[in-house]
Amino acid sequence: MPVAAAPIISSVQKLVLYETRARYFLVGSNHAETKYRVLKIDRTEPKDLVVIDDRHVYTQQEVRELLGRLDLGNRTKMGQKGSSGLFRAVSAFGVVGFVRFLEGYYIVLITKRRKMADIGGHAIYKIEDTNMIYIPNDSVRVTHPDEARYLRIFQNVDLSSNFYFSYSYDLSHSLQYNLTVLRMPLEMLKSETAQTRQESFDIFEDEGLITQGGSGVFGICSEPYMKYVWNGELLDIIKNTVLRDWLLYIIHGFCGQSKLLIYGRPVYVTLIARRSSKFAGTRFLKRGANCEGDVANEVETEQILCDASVMSFTAGSYSSYVQVRGSVPLYWSQDISTMMPKPPITLDQADPFAHVAALHFDQMLQRFGSPIIILNLVKEREKRKHERILSEELVAAVTYLNQFLPPEHTIVYIPWDMAKYTKSKLCNVLDRLNVIAESVVKKTGFFVNRPDSYCSILRPDEKWNELGGCVIPTGRLQTGILRTNCVDCLDRTNTAQFMVGKSLFSELYEDHGDTLSLQYGGSQLVHRVKTYRKIAPWTQHSKDIMQTLSRYYSNAFSDADRQDSINLFLGVFHPTEGKPHLWELPTDFYLHHKNTMRLLPTRRSYTYWWTPEVIKHLPLPYDEVICAANLKKLIVKKFHKYEEEIDIHNEFFRPYELSSFDDTFCLAMTSSARDFMPKTVGIDPSPFTVRKPDETGKSVLGNKSNREEAVLQRKTAASAPPPPSEEAVSSSSEDDSGTDREEEGSVSQRSTPVKMTDTGDSAKVTENVVQPMKEVYGINLSDGLSEEDFAIYSRFVQLGQSQHKQDRSSQQLCSRCSDGVIKLTPISAFSQDNIYEVQPPRVDRKSTEIFQAHIQASQGIMQPLGKEDISMYREYIRNRYL
Repeated sequence: MPVAAAPIISSVQKLVLYETRARYFLVGSNHAETKYRVLKIDRTEPKDLVVIDDRHVYTQQEVRELLGRLDLGNRTKMGQKGSSGLFRAVSAFGVVGFVRFLEGYYIVLITKRRKMADIGGHAIYKIEDTNMIYIPNDSVRVTHPDEARYLRIFQNVDLSSNFYFSYSYDLSHSLQYNLTVLRMPLEMLKSETAQTRQESFDIFEDEGLITQGGSGVFGICSEPYMKYVWNGELLDIIKNTVLRDWLLYIIHGFCGQSKLLIYGRPVYVTLIARRSSKFAGTRFLKRGANCEGDVANEVETEQILCDASVMSFTAGSYSSYVQVRGSVPLYWSQDISTMMPKPPITLDQADPFAHVAALHFDQMLQRFGSPIIILNLVKEREKRKHERILSEELVAAVTYLNQFLPPEHTIVYIPWDMAKYTKSKLCNVLDRLNVIAESVVKKTGFFVNRPDSYCSILRPDEKWNELGGCVIPTGRLQTGILRTNCVDCLDRTNTAQFMVGKSLFSELYEDHGDTLSLQYGGSQLVHRVKTYRKIAPWTQHSKDIMQTLSRYYSNAFSDADRQDSINLFLGVFHPTEGKPHLWELPTDFYLHHKNTMRLLPTRRSYTYWWTPEVIKHLPLPYDEVICAANLKKLIVKKFHKYEEEIDIHNEFFRPYELSSFDDTFCLAMTSSARDFMPKTVGIDPSPFTVRKPDETGKSVLGNKSNREEAVLQRKTAASAPPPPSEEAVSSSSEDDSGTDREEEGSVSQRSTPVKMTDTGDSAKVTENVVQPMKEVYGINLSDGLSEEDFAIYSRFVQLGQSQHKQDRSSQQLCSRCSDGVIKLTPISAFSQDNIYEVQPPRVDRKSTEIFQAHIQASQGIMQPLGKEDISMYREYIRNRYL
């Protein structure tokens, strides 16, 4: 039986750093600001980092008293009221980590963030700005002349450029892994919880919440996959001394989300790219693989589909597909000492037993299972050997490794010279890629967290029977992976990945490719999907030339500095007194190939090149198998079912604070209804809308008036103010006070004042109400409004008027109470908070039953169908399929 489990939400989401002469106090709280934790950082140590976590959960009142005592105790003179002993340094949303060069430690804090995507209520944020603060006090600081240069190199890694994090969703793992973890058997979780308390130190043990009896929900949190974590080295020094909620792991790559409608139901398409932090670098300076099997420019791309109408991991519907790009897993490089567009490719070391390729594919078998499918897009026929060197060596390596694998789990190798087919006028590149993509998906399958539908059981589909992967009672699992590569793993690779995971949103893959190309190659994509479709306009050729020149300039002049910054940020190089500096090294080869420094490197068997535990469970990925080794990677904690750490509903909707629909449900994501709707579409943007035939028999999307209205709607929506781009450090009440206020004498269209006097003035009132709506929404309202509808709208206008013209100060807020305006009473002790108490509206019994049924559906409790529903469904099945 699957356990009633939920992902653990971090209880540290808001941070305030307070400063005294001897210490820093980092105060963290959950978003509701009901639970607080404190970190104490010593400032008297010049080069050592001393961080103390007292592991006590404070209330709001206790934190205020603690800060008051610290302020009083650190004043220069006792009883002096003019000066303060405790200073508020900065507010933040997370800790990136701690770093030291040649002097003392720095702390890196996230000061601005932007919400980029939502997966089942779990928010994914992008880092917008950071703050780097030196910890030791100036009185104990020991200066070094090269400290400033190291600091400048470290800050060359722009953390505001495509770094992402989440407080509740593990971005380093795939959706299939995260949902598989949440479905661990109950008995195994209970036994593992007890075993953890007996054998090892449990970070939750101090709270005393792990119990076997009583009612509750198991919260589960997995250890991150460190290969895709970019601040692991920065957090390593405090990993074993502080509560896990302080550790915020970030990934680097790309994250985008789009929305479409299917039969009126919202569906989110999310694209997440995770760049590997192992053997990371720039285009020409990092090629091939290192001695541990990590390849350059390795990116895991995951496409997720989810039904946005149900916000739950246990009751929602999700599907995903994962594919990988990465450099050819060989020892090879390109010499860039001479200025030329295509430097020659050289094989650096002889590897007759494919040792480095074996390490790389062993990692992939452990994470993805089998089959591993290689789509090699490099050139095969050349007048002078260039790219073909890699193809020949890769074929030899795969052939050697396949000798020892079981036949059903051998590596599938698909060579396809994409450049050759692109130049040919007789071949369609994308059609051929489409055939390859279909065969690949049939072999690997894809992840679905729901069993097959009932109509599929009544009328089985041949495609579903041929689909690979693994069928389980709760759905389907993807087993195996498609690994695509060309020479750079940029242009050709991105087009091939788009064809495998294509949907309505090719723009997502274009943005995904541009972002990864900028990170690795220094420019945007040169060849796009339109180029291979041969529909690109002539103006695109000039853009391609400029992108080629930009990439060439970046590779020649700026890649070396970028590579130094990455090596310093990831901890590949550690500055040490008395040893050569980073800029003095002639090469970073020995930093990434550590076994070359050993006299007797350890080698695996040349024939049994895989990990024994991995091969036993194929085609399933070993990382997702329920076993003792994987259970040790989990952190299990038992909560009360109403605890905030597992309540995704309250975390997303935040009923404890007054918020606006514009901020909560803003259309910041790409939407098919808004961005990709054809100009001829009618009012309903759904692709499944029934089209009415015209007089000639052709299907039309609507009459002329409807099309004009739709165009007018799009123009009005385009001119609307954009959604908030970032979540500032200050509270939302401070931001709203400056944006929603209007000058005296002006009339807001959203809060048009309406005052009903008598029936004689109703026509003027209707005109005043309807005219602004025509200007804003571009629609023609019916002339006759019923009194009931008009009364509802008048009430809505009054609510909007009270919202926009309400004073934010708590004193005026408490004293204001006029007729027709809801009284809002602040319940927070802080004047800047926007948490108010309101009287809930009264609803009828039928509405209450509908709402309760909706809540139960999100928990997996479905209402029984009535006789009419069952007979209607049977009639539909009989007419449609039988």
